[in-house]
Amino acid sequence: MHGVIMAGGRGTRLQPLTDDRPKPMVPLLGRPVIDYVKDAMLRAGVNDLVVTTGYRGEDLEAHVNTWAANGVRARVNREATPMGTAGSVRLLADVLQSTFLVGSGDGINTLDLEALLAHHRDTGAALTIGLVEVEDPSSFGIVGLGASNSAEVDGDLRRGFVRRFAEKPAPEDAFSRLINAGVYVIEPEALAMVPPATKYDFSRDLFPAMLEAGLPIAGLMLEGLWFDIGEPHHLLDAQAALLGGSDAFLHAGASVDPSASVHASLLMDDARVDAGASVVSSILGANAVVEEGAILERCVLGDGAHVAKGERLVDARRAA
Repeated sequence: MHGVIMAGGRGTRLQPLTDDRPKPMVPLLGRPVIDYVKDAMLRAGVNDLVVTTGYRGEDLEAHVNTWAANGVRARVNREATPMGTAGSVRLLADVLQSTFLVGSGDGINTLDLEALLAHHRDTGAALTIGLVEVEDPSSFGIVGLGASNSAEVDGDLRRGFVRRFAEKPAPEDAFSRLINAGVYVIEPEALAMVPPATKYDFSRDLFPAMLEAGLPIAGLMLEGLWFDIGEPHHLLDAQAALLGGSDAFLHAGASVDPSASVHASLLMDDARVDAGASVVSSILGANAVVEEGAILERCVLGDGAHVAKGERLVDARRAA
């Protein structure tokens, strides 16, 4: 079975972390975030992966090539121009001739995609969306499910057929707390609705067109961790969830002087925190340096960035 990982985004809201790497290559617990969705797909039975790329695609291609050492068959398809989420997958229509999986490569995903496949097969849908439940859906696109492809929305359902979408609703207008997790099971008949050589998105374009045409879309709330890595603090939230606490994580070569204090933070390769410094809820890019006695709170340092001795930064982002 084919799996497609969409990894073409630039990740501007993560800058300066994405100044020198594509968003899916931002590391978390020693691995690029794209590896989490790759592993979820492999667990679901995918044996042939295609990664669609755009910004800094050469970096992603080099990483995807390393998967072969673990027996993973994978390749990269680079877009000459941005085609949107559905448009980028449509470019692969010649090889996607049977049921396939699609996932976003710039989020943390340990979701049960095997359950998603089973629900897809049970419903006979043309496309099935993986869903997660959130406390506050006002920052997301929400999904309303019905018991059949013609039923009204029932906000208590956690599996069924998609009957309605709404983008970032006000709290009083939210008919569901289920949101699109960016993982899909798709049949070729659904992909055929995407116009060729056209910029086209799943959520904005394809899903409404399918509902209007009466083509069934199923949905299932999935078990597992899911984080949309849109902002730097989402990386720290994901790290805490994966670690089971707010410990700091040091990537290879990172160092913290014994007299320094580092809490709930992420230090990338070869980052350094000197004597007496304090780093709280912050991210330090590769080779970033925090000198003696400096204080960082809720900050993001890009690769090679430097904080001088005794300097204090709060809610700041600094590039090299």
